[in-house]
Amino acid sequence: MALKVNEIFFSIQGESSYAGRPCVFVRLTGCNLRCSYCDTQYAYEEGAELEIAEIVKRVTSHQCTLVEVTGGEPLIQRETPILIHRLLEEGYEVLMETNGSQDISRVDDRCVKIVDIKCPSSGQTGHNDLRNLDRLTNHDEVKFVIADREDYKYAKRILDLMDTNIFRKNRVHFSPAYGRIELDTLAEWILEDHLDVRLHLRLHKVIWAPDKRGV
Repeated sequence: MALKVNEIFFSIQGESSYAGRPCVFVRLTGCNLRCSYCDTQYAYEEGAELEIAEIVKRVTSHQCTLVEVTGGEPLIQRETPILIHRLLEEGYEVLMETNGSQDISRVDDRCVKIVDIKCPSSGQTGHNDLRNLDRLTNHDEVKFVIADREDYKYAKRILDLMDTNIFRKNRVHFSPAYGRIELDTLAEWILEDHLDVRLHLRLHKVIWAPDKRGV
């Protein structure tokens, strides 16, 4: 059983509440969206077929317990949930970053799903599957990439939908679109509205050049 893999690499986790930790990244090939600010366009088509056993072997070689399955969009390959289950069974702590257009309930609940809900500047808002808000487990996380005030207002509206479930409290990240909004601007908006969210800096873009691959 195989998946098309763009790259497997060892780096510092740059996003989510796991930022700063060493992590093995399994980037799968293919994406069903075309966000205006996408920085991984090379993953749209590039990649090679690898058996799940080979993927696990390469992950193991990095001697790290934290793994993220990402893309592209990992859930457009039907074997992805099988890979995640296998990694979990091998004892890994597994994250999956998804663009929010696919049903996350297909993935083992032990996996931490990081759901990127698309704001208007992405050009892909119509693809959001907002039913995923009801599929979140307590340890799953939500991310909004924000480029302008319209994006910020949209994200606030989604937060209102999330707040209707008082029994669930997921970590929420507001991530400034790289080069499109000043950090202090987004910080001021968050403070003005007293939002219970995290201002989310993409740590790998701070450490390395913004266009560097495999980090």
